[in-house]
Amino acid sequence: MTSFLRSSAALCVLTLTATTAWSGEIWVTNEKDDTVSVIDTETLEVINTYATGERPRGITFSKDFSRVYICASDSDAVQVMDPETGEILFDLPSGEDPEQFVLHPDDTHLYIANEDDAITTVVNTQTRKVVAQIDVGVEPEGMAVSPDGKIAITTSETTNMAHWIDTETQALFANTLVDSRPRHAEFAKGGTQMWVSSEIGGTLTVFDTATQTETAKINFEVQGVHPDRVQPVGFEFTTDDTHAFVALGPSNHIAVVNAETYEVEDYILVGRRVWHMAFNADKSQLFTTNGVSGDVTVIDVASRKALKSIKVGRFPWGAAFRP
Repeated sequence: MTSFLRSSAALCVLTLTATTAWSGEIWVTNEKDDTVSVIDTETLEVINTYATGERPRGITFSKDFSRVYICASDSDAVQVMDPETGEILFDLPSGEDPEQFVLHPDDTHLYIANEDDAITTVVNTQTRKVVAQIDVGVEPEGMAVSPDGKIAITTSETTNMAHWIDTETQALFANTLVDSRPRHAEFAKGGTQMWVSSEIGGTLTVFDTATQTETAKINFEVQGVHPDRVQPVGFEFTTDDTHAFVALGPSNHIAVVNAETYEVEDYILVGRRVWHMAFNADKSQLFTTNGVSGDVTVIDVASRKALKSIKVGRFPWGAAFRP
Protein backbone atom coordinates (compact mmCIF):
# COMPACT_ATOMS: atom_id res chain seq x y z
CA MET A 1 0.00 0.00 0.00
CA THR A 2 2.81 2.42 0.91
CA SER A 3 4.54 1.70 -2.40
CA PHE A 4 1.27 2.33 -4.28
CA LEU A 5 0.72 5.65 -2.49
CA ARG A 6 4.26 6.77 -3.27
CA SER A 7 3.82 5.85 -6.94
CA SER A 8 0.50 7.67 -7.09
CA ALA A 9 2.01 10.77 -5.47
CA ALA A 10 4.92 10.71 -7.91
CA LEU A 11 2.52 10.39 -10.83
CA CYS A 12 0.50 13.36 -9.56
CA VAL A 13 3.66 15.47 -9.28
CA LEU A 14 4.72 14.51 -12.81
CA THR A 15 1.27 15.27 -14.17
CA LEU A 16 1.18 18.64 -12.41
CA THR A 17 4.67 19.50 -13.66
CA ALA A 18 3.78 18.58 -17.22
CA THR A 19 0.57 20.58 -17.08
CA THR A 20 2.38 23.62 -15.69
CA ALA A 21 5.06 23.38 -18.36
CA TRP A 22 2.56 23.20 -21.20
CA SER A 23 -0.27 25.39 -19.95
CA GLY A 24 -0.78 28.93 -21.11
CA GLU A 25 -1.84 31.03 -24.07
CA ILE A 26 -0.20 32.63 -27.10
CA TRP A 27 -1.82 35.92 -28.08
CA VAL A 28 -1.49 36.88 -31.76
CA THR A 29 -2.34 40.20 -33.40
CA ASN A 30 -4.06 40.00 -36.81
CA GLU A 31 -3.38 43.29 -38.58
CA LYS A 32 -5.85 42.85 -41.47
CA ASP A 33 -8.74 41.61 -39.30
CA ASP A 34 -8.32 44.09 -36.42
CA THR A 35 -8.38 41.22 -33.93
CA VAL A 36 -6.25 39.17 -31.58
CA SER A 37 -6.39 35.37 -31.61
CA VAL A 38 -5.77 33.43 -28.39
CA ILE A 39 -4.16 29.99 -28.75
CA ASP A 40 -4.22 27.38 -25.98
CA THR A 41 -0.68 25.99 -25.72
CA GLU A 42 -1.92 22.59 -24.54
CA THR A 43 -4.56 21.89 -27.18
CA LEU A 44 -2.86 24.02 -29.87
CA GLU A 45 -6.25 25.44 -30.85
CA VAL A 46 -7.66 28.96 -31.04
CA ILE A 47 -9.91 29.43 -28.02
CA ASN A 48 -10.84 33.11 -28.35
CA THR A 49 -10.81 35.98 -30.85
CA TYR A 50 -11.17 39.57 -29.64
CA ALA A 51 -11.74 42.80 -31.57
CA THR A 52 -9.12 45.55 -31.41
CA GLY A 53 -8.46 48.91 -33.02
CA GLU A 54 -7.17 49.23 -36.55
CA ARG A 55 -4.09 47.28 -37.69
CA PRO A 56 -2.87 45.76 -34.42
CA ARG A 57 0.84 44.92 -34.42
CA GLY A 58 2.95 45.01 -31.23
CA ILE A 59 1.57 43.17 -28.19
CA THR A 60 2.82 42.69 -24.63
CA PHE A 61 1.51 41.99 -21.12
CA SER A 62 1.86 43.72 -17.77
CA LYS A 63 4.12 41.90 -15.31
CA ASP A 64 1.18 40.28 -13.54
CA PHE A 65 -0.54 39.49 -16.88
CA SER A 66 -3.69 41.30 -15.78
CA ARG A 67 -3.47 43.74 -18.71
CA VAL A 68 -2.55 43.27 -22.34
CA TYR A 69 -1.17 46.22 -24.30
CA ILE A 70 -1.80 46.33 -28.06
CA CYS A 71 -0.37 48.73 -30.65
CA ALA A 72 -3.38 49.66 -32.81
CA SER A 73 -1.20 51.34 -35.43
CA ASP A 74 -3.88 52.86 -37.69
CA SER A 75 -5.93 53.97 -34.68
CA ASP A 76 -2.89 55.88 -33.35
CA ALA A 77 -3.38 54.31 -29.94
CA VAL A 78 -2.03 51.76 -27.52
CA GLN A 79 -5.06 49.87 -26.31
CA VAL A 80 -5.29 48.27 -22.89
CA MET A 81 -7.38 45.09 -22.80
CA ASP A 82 -8.62 42.87 -19.99
CA PRO A 83 -7.32 39.43 -21.06
CA GLU A 84 -10.02 37.65 -19.07
CA THR A 85 -12.87 39.23 -21.02
CA GLY A 86 -11.33 40.75 -24.15
CA GLU A 87 -12.79 44.14 -23.21
CA ILE A 88 -10.84 47.24 -24.25
CA LEU A 89 -10.52 49.12 -20.95
CA PHE A 90 -9.01 52.34 -22.29
CA ASP A 91 -6.53 53.77 -24.79
CA LEU A 92 -3.16 55.20 -23.88
CA PRO A 93 -1.72 58.22 -25.71
CA SER A 94 0.87 56.87 -28.09
CA GLY A 95 1.86 59.33 -30.79
CA GLU A 96 1.28 58.71 -34.50
CA ASP A 97 1.35 55.15 -35.90
CA PRO A 98 2.67 53.11 -32.97
CA GLU A 99 4.41 50.02 -34.39
CA GLN A 100 6.22 48.28 -31.56
CA PHE A 101 6.77 49.00 -27.90
CA VAL A 102 8.48 47.63 -24.84
CA LEU A 103 7.44 47.70 -21.20
CA HIS A 104 10.11 48.92 -18.78
CA PRO A 105 11.01 46.51 -15.92
CA ASP A 106 9.27 48.95 -13.54
CA ASP A 107 5.98 47.76 -15.13
CA THR A 108 4.91 51.40 -15.50
CA HIS A 109 6.70 53.05 -18.40
CA LEU A 110 5.93 52.01 -21.96
CA TYR A 111 8.43 52.96 -24.69
CA ILE A 112 6.65 53.26 -28.04
CA ALA A 113 8.10 53.62 -31.55
CA ASN A 114 6.08 56.13 -33.62
CA GLU A 115 6.84 55.42 -37.26
CA ASP A 116 5.17 58.49 -38.82
CA ASP A 117 6.61 61.02 -36.37
CA ALA A 118 10.22 59.80 -36.03
CA ILE A 119 9.93 59.83 -32.25
CA THR A 120 9.88 57.46 -29.31
CA THR A 121 7.01 58.21 -26.95
CA VAL A 122 7.29 57.30 -23.26
CA VAL A 123 3.93 56.78 -21.53
CA ASN A 124 3.18 56.22 -17.85
CA THR A 125 0.64 53.39 -17.84
CA GLN A 126 -0.66 54.33 -14.38
CA THR A 127 -1.28 58.04 -14.92
CA ARG A 128 -1.98 57.52 -18.66
CA LYS A 129 0.17 60.53 -19.44
CA VAL A 130 3.03 61.07 -21.90
CA VAL A 131 6.27 61.40 -19.92
CA ALA A 132 8.60 62.21 -22.81
CA GLN A 133 8.91 62.27 -26.59
CA ILE A 134 12.40 61.59 -27.89
CA ASP A 135 13.52 62.48 -31.43
CA VAL A 136 15.01 59.45 -33.18
CA GLY A 137 15.63 58.48 -36.82
CA VAL A 138 13.16 58.17 -39.68
CA GLU A 139 10.55 55.38 -39.41
CA PRO A 140 11.32 53.98 -35.96
CA GLU A 141 10.03 50.46 -35.32
CA GLY A 142 12.04 48.14 -33.08
CA MET A 143 12.06 48.68 -29.30
CA ALA A 144 14.02 47.02 -26.51
CA VAL A 145 14.93 47.76 -22.90
CA SER A 146 17.87 46.40 -20.93
CA PRO A 147 17.17 43.99 -18.04
CA ASP A 148 18.30 46.62 -15.51
CA GLY A 149 15.99 49.17 -17.12
CA LYS A 150 18.75 51.74 -17.67
CA ILE A 151 18.81 51.69 -21.48
CA ALA A 152 16.06 51.68 -24.09
CA ILE A 153 16.71 51.05 -27.79
CA THR A 154 14.79 52.33 -30.80
CA THR A 155 15.69 51.16 -34.32
CA SER A 156 14.90 53.44 -37.27
CA GLU A 157 14.20 51.72 -40.58
CA THR A 158 15.14 54.55 -42.96
CA THR A 159 18.01 56.09 -40.98
CA ASN A 160 19.45 52.58 -40.47
CA MET A 161 20.41 53.18 -36.87
CA ALA A 162 19.96 51.89 -33.37
CA HIS A 163 19.31 54.78 -30.99
CA TRP A 164 20.44 54.38 -27.36
CA ILE A 165 18.24 56.12 -24.76
CA ASP A 166 19.13 56.82 -21.13
CA THR A 167 15.87 55.98 -19.34
CA GLU A 168 16.70 58.25 -16.40
CA THR A 169 17.12 61.40 -18.50
CA GLN A 170 14.94 60.20 -21.45
CA ALA A 171 17.66 61.43 -23.81
CA LEU A 172 19.79 59.84 -26.53
CA PHE A 173 23.38 59.10 -25.57
CA ALA A 174 24.50 57.15 -28.67
CA ASN A 175 23.52 56.30 -32.24
CA THR A 176 24.98 53.28 -34.01
CA LEU A 177 24.74 52.35 -37.69
CA VAL A 178 23.31 48.99 -38.71
CA ASP A 179 22.49 47.45 -42.07
CA SER A 180 19.48 48.47 -44.13
CA ARG A 181 16.03 48.58 -42.52
CA PRO A 182 16.50 47.48 -38.91
CA ARG A 183 13.29 45.96 -37.58
CA HIS A 184 13.78 44.35 -34.17
CA ALA A 185 16.10 44.65 -31.16
CA GLU A 186 16.73 42.50 -28.08
CA PHE A 187 19.20 42.53 -25.20
CA ALA A 188 21.03 39.27 -24.44
CA LYS A 189 23.61 37.81 -22.06
CA GLY A 190 22.16 39.59 -19.04
CA GLY A 191 22.10 42.89 -20.90
CA THR A 192 25.78 42.86 -21.90
CA GLN A 193 24.84 42.42 -25.57
CA MET A 194 22.27 44.09 -27.82
CA TRP A 195 21.16 42.45 -31.08
CA VAL A 196 19.47 44.16 -34.05
CA SER A 197 17.93 42.54 -37.14
CA SER A 198 18.20 44.29 -40.52
CA GLU A 199 15.44 43.21 -42.88
CA ILE A 200 16.81 44.45 -46.22
CA GLY A 201 20.45 44.11 -45.18
CA GLY A 202 19.75 40.46 -44.39
CA THR A 203 21.81 40.45 -41.21
CA LEU A 204 21.81 40.39 -37.43
CA THR A 205 24.26 42.77 -35.75
CA VAL A 206 25.56 42.16 -32.21
CA PHE A 207 26.72 45.11 -30.09
CA ASP A 208 28.64 45.35 -26.84
CA THR A 209 26.26 47.26 -24.58
CA ALA A 210 28.97 48.95 -22.50
CA THR A 211 30.75 50.48 -25.49
CA GLN A 212 27.97 50.45 -28.12
CA THR A 213 30.47 48.89 -30.55
CA GLU A 214 29.73 46.12 -33.05
CA THR A 215 31.18 42.76 -32.04
CA ALA A 216 29.66 40.39 -34.59
CA LYS A 217 27.50 40.23 -37.70
CA ILE A 218 25.43 37.20 -38.66
CA ASN A 219 24.49 36.39 -42.27
CA PHE A 220 21.91 33.92 -43.56
CA GLU A 221 21.73 31.67 -46.60
CA VAL A 222 18.69 29.44 -47.13
CA GLN A 223 19.15 26.73 -49.74
CA GLY A 224 16.88 27.25 -52.75
CA VAL A 225 15.79 30.74 -51.62
CA HIS A 226 16.96 33.92 -53.37
CA PRO A 227 19.01 36.13 -51.01
CA ASP A 228 16.58 39.03 -51.53
CA ARG A 229 13.89 36.98 -49.81
CA VAL A 230 15.99 36.24 -46.72
CA GLN A 231 14.84 39.13 -44.52
CA PRO A 232 15.43 38.81 -40.75
CA VAL A 233 12.83 40.49 -38.57
CA GLY A 234 11.72 39.19 -35.14
CA PHE A 235 13.87 36.92 -33.00
CA GLU A 236 13.83 35.35 -29.54
CA PHE A 237 16.45 33.75 -27.28
CA THR A 238 16.32 30.43 -25.45
CA THR A 239 16.26 30.57 -21.65
CA ASP A 240 20.02 30.11 -21.34
CA ASP A 241 20.76 32.61 -24.15
CA THR A 242 22.75 29.96 -26.04
CA HIS A 243 20.58 30.13 -29.16
CA ALA A 244 18.46 32.65 -31.01
CA PHE A 245 15.51 31.76 -33.23
CA VAL A 246 15.24 34.30 -36.06
CA ALA A 247 12.25 34.91 -38.37
CA LEU A 248 13.45 35.32 -41.96
CA GLY A 249 10.37 36.93 -43.49
CA PRO A 250 9.43 35.92 -47.07
CA SER A 251 12.01 33.13 -47.11
CA ASN A 252 9.41 31.30 -44.98
CA HIS A 253 12.08 29.95 -42.62
CA ILE A 254 13.24 30.32 -39.03
CA ALA A 255 17.01 30.33 -38.50
CA VAL A 256 18.58 28.78 -35.41
CA VAL A 257 21.69 30.77 -34.45
CA ASN A 258 24.33 29.68 -31.95
CA ALA A 259 24.66 32.76 -29.73
CA GLU A 260 28.18 31.75 -28.65
CA THR A 261 29.77 31.19 -32.08
CA TYR A 262 27.30 33.30 -34.13
CA GLU A 263 26.97 30.43 -36.59
CA VAL A 264 23.65 29.41 -38.12
CA GLU A 265 23.01 25.81 -37.09
CA ASP A 266 19.67 25.10 -38.73
CA TYR A 267 16.77 26.41 -40.81
CA ILE A 268 13.15 25.44 -40.12
CA LEU A 269 10.44 25.75 -42.78
CA VAL A 270 7.31 27.52 -41.47
CA GLY A 271 4.38 29.42 -43.02
CA ARG A 272 4.53 32.24 -45.54
CA ARG A 273 6.07 35.60 -44.54
CA VAL A 274 7.08 34.85 -40.95
CA TRP A 275 7.17 37.97 -38.76
CA HIS A 276 7.51 37.35 -35.04
CA MET A 277 7.30 34.58 -32.45
CA ALA A 278 6.72 33.66 -28.82
CA PHE A 279 7.72 30.69 -26.66
CA ASN A 280 5.38 28.68 -24.44
CA ALA A 281 5.89 28.51 -20.65
CA ASP A 282 8.99 26.29 -20.53
CA LYS A 283 10.28 27.33 -23.97
CA SER A 284 9.88 23.81 -25.30
CA GLN A 285 7.71 25.09 -28.13
CA LEU A 286 7.93 28.18 -30.33
CA PHE A 287 4.94 29.81 -32.04
CA THR A 288 5.63 31.86 -35.20
CA THR A 289 3.29 34.36 -36.87
CA ASN A 290 3.09 33.85 -40.63
CA GLY A 291 1.52 36.92 -42.24
CA VAL A 292 0.72 35.85 -45.78
CA SER A 293 -0.49 32.33 -44.96
CA GLY A 294 -2.55 33.62 -42.03
CA ASP A 295 -1.41 30.98 -39.59
CA VAL A 296 0.90 30.18 -36.69
CA THR A 297 3.51 27.44 -36.92
CA VAL A 298 4.28 25.46 -33.75
CA ILE A 299 7.93 24.36 -33.53
CA ASP A 300 9.35 21.73 -31.20
CA VAL A 301 12.49 23.47 -29.91
CA ALA A 302 14.44 20.30 -29.01
CA SER A 303 14.04 18.61 -32.40
CA ARG A 304 13.77 21.89 -34.34
CA LYS A 305 10.82 20.52 -36.27
CA ALA A 306 7.51 22.13 -37.18
CA LEU A 307 4.67 20.27 -35.44
CA LYS A 308 1.51 21.99 -36.58
CA SER A 309 0.01 25.01 -38.34
CA ILE A 310 -2.82 26.84 -36.58
CA LYS A 311 -5.13 29.05 -38.62
CA VAL A 312 -5.67 32.50 -37.09
CA GLY A 313 -6.79 35.83 -38.58
CA ARG A 314 -5.53 37.64 -41.66
CA PHE A 315 -1.90 38.78 -41.56
CA PRO A 316 -0.85 37.70 -38.05
CA TRP A 317 2.04 39.87 -36.90
CA GLY A 318 2.85 40.07 -33.15
CA ALA A 319 2.85 37.34 -30.52
CA ALA A 320 3.06 37.20 -26.72
CA PHE A 321 2.76 34.48 -24.07
CA ARG A 322 0.38 34.53 -21.11
CA PRO A 323 0.48 31.83 -18.40
